[in-house]
Amino acid sequence: MLIILALIILFHMAAAIILFVATIHNAWWMVSPTGRDVIYSDLWYSCNSTCYQIENSHTADAAYLQAVQATMILATILCSVSFFVFLLQLFRIKQGERFIFTAIIQLLASLCVMIAASIYTAEHTSFHVPSLQKGSYGSSFVLAWISFPMTLISGLMYLVLRKRK
Repeated sequence: MLIILALIILFHMAAAIILFVATIHNAWWMVSPTGRDVIYSDLWYSCNSTCYQIENSHTADAAYLQAVQATMILATILCSVSFFVFLLQLFRIKQGERFIFTAIIQLLASLCVMIAASIYTAEHTSFHVPSLQKGSYGSSFVLAWISFPMTLISGLMYLVLRKRK
């Protein structure tokens, strides 16, 4: 039982780390202009050797980008909270009970990641100036999609898991 518990904790921590990296790292979108440095764009900045804010990211025209920012931050917070709730429930719930509250929080985190990555997939051209629209998805975007099934599986594990002696 201790080995299963350790694996569940490691899996949750791995999902949280991937979620943090996907949210913070600046490689959601990559553009490689010929003869120039690669330009990386994330949810807040576009960078090559210097960083500058994404144009009009504070206006109503960038509502999709703001939705992606908010849901990724919310997913990261929910994933972290669910880990601490799991640790509290580990010592507080009675033998034989399930980790329902932890599972609900983790499944909400999974839903937020899916919403953010889906919005970014559908609307990525509206976030960037025309010179940055001819590019490809970066590693942070891929990590966001990887963190979705990881948080989903983690939430489902907490639904099934019962506290044993």
